[in-house]
Amino acid sequence: MPRRARLDAEGAIHHVIVRGIEQRRIFDDDGDRGNFVSRLATVAAETDTTIYAWALLPNHAHALVRSGPLGLSKYMRRLLTGHAVYYNRRHERTGYLFQNRYKSLLCEEEPYFRELIRYIHLNPVSYTHLRAHETPEHLVCRLLLEKKKTINHISKRKKCNNKIIL
Repeated sequence: MPRRARLDAEGAIHHVIVRGIEQRRIFDDDGDRGNFVSRLATVAAETDTTIYAWALLPNHAHALVRSGPLGLSKYMRRLLTGHAVYYNRRHERTGYLFQNRYKSLLCEEEPYFRELIRYIHLNPVSYTHLRAHETPEHLVCRLLLEKKKTINHISKRKKCNNKIIL
């Protein structure tokens, strides 16, 4: 039985989730994460896709995106294929990196949108990341500032007009 087509239209907002095959890691270190975030930004600029939030965990990733004129599937194909090729070459492995297709859930702009951004940003937060003087709220602010520095670094390095919103 064939798969049902994804619901997508230009401007649709999707909560996208990708998982490693057999719950394996898709990011081993900062090099892997940096490559994925750089690719996330570059492909977004090239496909006119807007990224509202993302979270990278060792074996899966979340993103909240507004699809561009080419649609979500072309954006995700370029993003995930590029990362899988990079990861497999870098770690001298072969085979699939991701489990099945990515999962995408359509998002209503209000009120779910803000709650979803909060959920995605808090997803990787655990109390083990807290510094001695930090509350969970301080940790979230620190992580968001680090994420913004990463975006600024990528923008300067790639010299592209990224539409990434924190």
